Amino acid sequence: MQEQRHSGLGIASFVTAIIAMVLMFLLVVVAGVLTHATPGGLDPKAPLTIAIGFGILFFALTALVALVLGVVGLFQRDRQKTFAVLGVLFSAATLVSTALLMRLGSSHS
Repeated sequence: MQEQRHSGLGIASFVTAIIAMVLMFLLVVVAGVLTHATPGGLDPKAPLTIAIGFGILFFALTALVALVLGVVGLFQRDRQKTFAVLGVLFSAATLVSTALLMRLGSSHS
């Protein structure tokens, strides 16, 4: 019996999800530090605020792509599913936590 290889889509999902998670976390930390350090909070029309917002949206879309890759990787036959499962879990965690943080942030304004 031949050993199953890892799913290429699963590996891509895992790597993409980790990158999206780390960079999303860094953007949220930067936004929090800047909001705390700026008297009155960040100006919504400032270029830096807009760039952070676009960055968060970009990495949310990246996490969504990782989620889709992971789900597709789960359905590949004769492939190990380890990285596909991890990619789905990490990307879903990134999307859910980002949505919760956005919900929390919008309720305080």
